[in-house]
Amino acid sequence: MKLKKTQAENSFKYSWLLSRIFPYIKPVMGRAILGFLVAIPVGLLDGVVAFALKPYMDYVVGQHDWIISCLGHQIVIPYAALAACIPFAVVLFAVIQGLFKYLNSYISEWTSQKVTNSVKIALFSRLVYMDSSFFDENPSGIVISRYLNDPDTASRSLIDKCKNIVTSFVGALGLICVMLYSSWKLALVGVVVLCVAFVPVALLRKRVKKASNQNMVVSGNITTTFNETYSGNKVITAYCLQERQKREFANEVKQSFDITMSLTKRASWMSPMMYSIASVGIAIVLFYGTNLILTGEMTAGSFASFVTSLLLLYKPMKTLGSTLTSIQNIFVAMGRVFELFDIKSEISDKSDAKELVDLNNNIKFEDVCFSYTPEKEVLHNINLDIPKGETVAIVGNSGGGKSTLVNLIPRFYDVTAGAITIDGVDIRDFTLNSLRKNIAMVFQDNFLFTGTIRENIMMGNPDATHADLINAVKSAHLEEVIADLPDGLDTVLGERGLTLSGGQRQRVAIARAMVRKSPIVILDEATSALDNKSEAVVQKALDNLIQNKTVFVIAHRLSTIKNAHRIAVINEGNLVELGTHEELMNIDGGQYKMLYEMQFKNQEALV
Repeated sequence: MKLKKTQAENSFKYSWLLSRIFPYIKPVMGRAILGFLVAIPVGLLDGVVAFALKPYMDYVVGQHDWIISCLGHQIVIPYAALAACIPFAVVLFAVIQGLFKYLNSYISEWTSQKVTNSVKIALFSRLVYMDSSFFDENPSGIVISRYLNDPDTASRSLIDKCKNIVTSFVGALGLICVMLYSSWKLALVGVVVLCVAFVPVALLRKRVKKASNQNMVVSGNITTTFNETYSGNKVITAYCLQERQKREFANEVKQSFDITMSLTKRASWMSPMMYSIASVGIAIVLFYGTNLILTGEMTAGSFASFVTSLLLLYKPMKTLGSTLTSIQNIFVAMGRVFELFDIKSEISDKSDAKELVDLNNNIKFEDVCFSYTPEKEVLHNINLDIPKGETVAIVGNSGGGKSTLVNLIPRFYDVTAGAITIDGVDIRDFTLNSLRKNIAMVFQDNFLFTGTIRENIMMGNPDATHADLINAVKSAHLEEVIADLPDGLDTVLGERGLTLSGGQRQRVAIARAMVRKSPIVILDEATSALDNKSEAVVQKALDNLIQNKTVFVIAHRLSTIKNAHRIAVINEGNLVELGTHEELMNIDGGQYKMLYEMQFKNQEALV
């Protein structure tokens, strides 16, 4: 599945999205609830200042004592006492609100990080089990963006935004109560205007979704360009491609800018529109409120308290456009994240899959066909029977299907027709783990992970003993290399093992394959990228690896081919010849003989 084509179709199904993310929130639900509880007083305390204005204006400014009737008794609070207490009370409430805000912020960040990490780990668990075709179809930048950036956007701000909504909602209720306490008539006007101001919100949703999705795709393309520039730096330098990369990057940055500005343009006009609507409401309140004061239905303190509450209530409208954009971005990202969860690997175990314990008799290709895309078949009706312990060299022209053939054995891809069997059982009937544990592979460009040499070798078999490790090091001719390193086997390798030479990396990979102790070995042009001296040492290591194994070797080295029990010639996806070196050389006009004359004869002359 091409990740570029996903469009977050479910980004407006809010209840569905929340139900999908709830399992990741559930483990931190206690802290999340605590955060919401803390958010309530944070919102309610917004109304304290507005509420305090009424007694301050009516009694302190008016120099009247505040007389409170309670249960038949009158409580008199001198205006001088109010003048002294109210400012300190306002400061006290502000300090309390600040402490609550700090606590709210800390809890919010803690829960958000936990949820985000849980989503990332779950997504990564899916990613490592994806089939090879998934990685073939999707550039690294898109994968990184979708599996790392989208979860951040989707879950990190979700709880925080929800708590902001709770704070705003509770704050709005508190302010509305203050307004009702001051004047229910004016409160009715203010709330009606507030509801009208929310009408434009529905106009923006789909536009935000489209622009947000486009921006996330472009961000993935930018990451891809960075990755390609880093990994392909030598090619870029050698072919003077710097200007091309600059143009590519500049074009992608421009696309991101255009999309962002388009989104900003659509979202930003909402704030002034809503502010204008709110201003109309304030104007009506001022006009009507003045009339109520003049008729004696309302005091100046009540009016001041009401106007302050109304202004605090309308304040979020100024930033509603950006807030709405952020919230919709979260739901778009959530839609994209759960699309990733719904992608299934095309290579998986059957419900009744059995364990492969060992290779006892043979590996057989039965009318095997394969195609990467429906339009073009790469392998055509391959029939091949390899007895246990036999080495088969696979040769042929470049692009003929040699690597594809061996990649079908560990099920990097599944055959599109026919079957591959081990001891008469279709490999699709075995569990993937047991099948691959019986296969050791050495590639042309072997990937070494950041870590020590010991760790990289032991990845072949974490249960291998120290004796197995030492034996693999000796058999892979790594002893001298390790002796020259400051920390020996515990020497830390750089990224991709680039602190070692090509031949040294190959020998580490061979040692990794040796500790696996698998009955089947696949060598995919394991020495083709090495110089003659390195190739000779690596070849000795390979000879030790393949002893008493069933071996498939894609080779360009004449000695390897001649020492094989049989040679399979693959040309344009067809098995055109099969036999020993001598048998194939006796075929007049044969494909192998032509290949030998073109590629291998010079090697023999040099030897």
